[in-house]
Amino acid sequence: MFRILTLISALALLGACTQTQEYEAPEDLGEFKLRVNYAFADKAVQGPVSRDATPKEWTDAIEKAIDLRLGRYQGSQEYDIGISLEGYMLAPPGVPVIYNPKSTAIVLVNIYDVGQKKFLAKAEQIQVLEDTTSESALMGSGHARTKEEQMKGLALKVADRVEEWIAEEHRKNGWFDKRPVLMTPLESAPVTQKPAQG
Repeated sequence: MFRILTLISALALLGACTQTQEYEAPEDLGEFKLRVNYAFADKAVQGPVSRDATPKEWTDAIEKAIDLRLGRYQGSQEYDIGISLEGYMLAPPGVPVIYNPKSTAIVLVNIYDVGQKKFLAKAEQIQVLEDTTSESALMGSGHARTKEEQMKGLALKVADRVEEWIAEEHRKNGWFDKRPVLMTPLESAPVTQKPAQG
């Protein structure tokens, strides 16, 4: 828990300038098709001075973001994604310039291949930091955004990072390559030979 708290505190003071969009160009995910995605947040560590959020609020936000980004792929092979929220900090209103923390989240991700009945990855750690806009940079995230907006933004960042990560694994290791179709041999029927005609 101490390690998670330390990481949350350090990330909260960093900056992030790139803007993550809900609908970005799809990645090459081969034959990937999302069957189900599970999010868990019951054991998430809440960072210091963070706004409060319930586990259900977090699971709803994460599952919606994953469905948005990864539910659009319609390959021929099914995969499950499980995401555990390990820690978070939702920035409260602070003092601009002097103390202007950013919202952050840390998750562990599992990828399960349904067809082969095996995990492609277990407990892959991903850390995200909320996007910075001109408004949030000036006023501070806690002043510029509601808790719900912060959670939605972080959940989308998680989905974006997961999408980029599994696309990279597919490029390097062929995670979602099309598997060969195994042909079931036909049962051979007894052959009856006709007698020779005299």
